[in-house]
Amino acid sequence: MFVRNLKQVEETPHFVEWGSGTSHRLLTERDGMGFTVCHTVVRANTTSLLEYRNHLEACYCIAGAGEVEDMEGNVFPIVPGDIYVLDKHDKHYLRGGKNEDLILVSIFNPPLKGTERHRLNGSEGSAY
Repeated sequence: MFVRNLKQVEETPHFVEWGSGTSHRLLTERDGMGFTVCHTVVRANTTSLLEYRNHLEACYCIAGAGEVEDMEGNVFPIVPGDIYVLDKHDKHYLRGGKNEDLILVSIFNPPLKGTERHRLNGSEGSAY
């Protein structure tokens, strides 16, 4: 058993500025659990085109507001208590709220190494 907190992660390479927010990779591949748990902040007024080609992801909103949009143009508002699931490696737009950050608990399978970073400057979005 072990216990880890956000402040501890901030002192490691597993605290990642990903371009439109931050990610505390609380549980990673090296922990041997078979999945990753992250505390993810999506900054207000940001939009990111994302795709996880090698991971499935589920995100549970614990605070704030935002939205996720699929590639068919369907927009889903996200508020505390909502979960969105990328069960087909879905490319998507992730947006922070208009006046507030979106705070998520993100689960990845298979696990992340923990230091991955998005590259949001290309027209195809960021994928890893």
